[in-house]
Amino acid sequence: MPWRGAAYWGFTRDVGAPWLPGLAAPAVLVVLWALFGSPRAKYKARGAGRAGFELLWFGAGALALFAAGAHVWAFALVAVCALSKALAVAWSQ
Repeated sequence: MPWRGAAYWGFTRDVGAPWLPGLAAPAVLVVLWALFGSPRAKYKARGAGRAGFELLWFGAGALALFAAGAHVWAFALVAVCALSKALAVAWSQ
């Protein structure tokens, strides 16, 4: 889950209070998912907007992992997300 990557990034920051970005970064991603990505979202993204939202949302998690130095995990997240989206398109989901 991308919010876990954001939490990892936040807690690995060398700042006075690493718990602050460690809690704030995943909270932002969770709120965005609740508003736009969830099946019960208030403002459901559809079509190209949905694809763009997912690209940004999952991309944020991968970038957070990469920025935290977890390069292998970042590339693994990108690979799994790409495979998942390719299968969803192939199976018309």
